[in-house]
Amino acid sequence: MDVVSRKTITVEVNGDTYEREVDARRLLIHFIRDDLDLTGSHIGCDTGNCGACSVLVDEVLVKSCMMLAVQADGAKIETVEGLAQEGELTVLQQAFSDHHALQCGYCTPGMLMSATALLRQNGNPSEDEVRRAIQGNICRCTGYVNIVEAIQAAAE
Repeated sequence: MDVVSRKTITVEVNGDTYEREVDARRLLIHFIRDDLDLTGSHIGCDTGNCGACSVLVDEVLVKSCMMLAVQADGAKIETVEGLAQEGELTVLQQAFSDHHALQCGYCTPGMLMSATALLRQNGNPSEDEVRRAIQGNICRCTGYVNIVEAIQAAAE
């Protein structure tokens, strides 16, 4: 008989507090998407390579497919759904739209979260700094040029 250890966790996600019982081996991305029904963060690889599942955990950029939900107990988590305030796009989100920094959109949530983390730490990043900040995110559509331009435009 397979006995799975369960634990009750409490997290703040995008300003709302949630308390849930989770399997000890449940990944944070599955907790966010399946338990909280916040499906903006995408599952791309389950190996930490693509960055589509990137979120901020206590202000630190994390690939949520590489973290267990129980590890986030007591944490403040920000997902892509939490970026827009009162239905208004952030400057960064608008820059992605204005600069055509997305095509299929699959990588966009992770790119936005990576860019958010960068811009909070460095309000005026160079092109090289932007490229380093998003290097953990794979985009198969855009070629990255427009993404870099969008992030730099948002910084201005």
